[in-house]
Amino acid sequence: MDIVKIRRYTDIEISGLGGKIKQARKADGRSVEVLAGEADISRSYWHDIEAERIRDALPEDTLRKIERVLGIDLGVKFDD
Repeated sequence: MDIVKIRRYTDIEISGLGGKIKQARKADGRSVEVLAGEADISRSYWHDIEAERIRDALPEDTLRKIERVLGIDLGVKFDD
C-alpha cells in the first residue's frame, strides 16, 4: 500500500501571549540565557517573543519548548 503524507499549517492569533511568557519567566527566577538555552532558542529570540516582535508566526514546537522549560501550560489550543 502506498502512503501519501499531507501536512496542514494552521495559524491562530493569541492576544497577550508574550506578556504571559514574560510573567512566567520572572516568576521562574532563572535568567533568559538559561531558559532560552534549555528551549534551544537564542536569548534575543526569547525577548522578541516576549515583546511580540515575531516576523511571521511562532512555531508551535517553539511554544511547547517554552512551556516545557517554564513548567506551564499557556492554554494555546488548535481547533481540529
